[in-house]
Amino acid sequence: MAAVRKIIQSNKSINLSSSLFSFRRGIAYKLFVGGLSFCTTEKALSEAFSNYGQVIEAKVVTDRVSDRSKGFGFVTFASPDEAENAIADMKGKTLNGRVIFVDYAKPNINTNGAMPIARGPPEPTPDT
Repeated sequence: MAAVRKIIQSNKSINLSSSLFSFRRGIAYKLFVGGLSFCTTEKALSEAFSNYGQVIEAKVVTDRVSDRSKGFGFVTFASPDEAENAIADMKGKTLNGRVIFVDYAKPNINTNGAMPIARGPPEPTPDT
């Protein structure tokens, strides 16, 4: 944590994104929203969830080639209570004509940025 503070203090001219601050707070405030309509925008997603608290970031995941929504996104809240309320109230609700699924986002385990490659069945474990 001290290292992050030192970097921030030494580089005050750098514009820090909200994703850095969500990293500092932890993954618990970031929600996964599935089942989105292809016409749902980030603004509409943010407005729908802003009734439950301060939305730090709303992101609709899009395909790189077609720039079309993949049907899911993420919403980051300022506090865990706001995230809890959003999950409780928005799970199973309709947004832009589609029933949405809301839950906590899972951490990204792909650490090296490469695409995972499946190369046959998994290796047997010694205890099987």
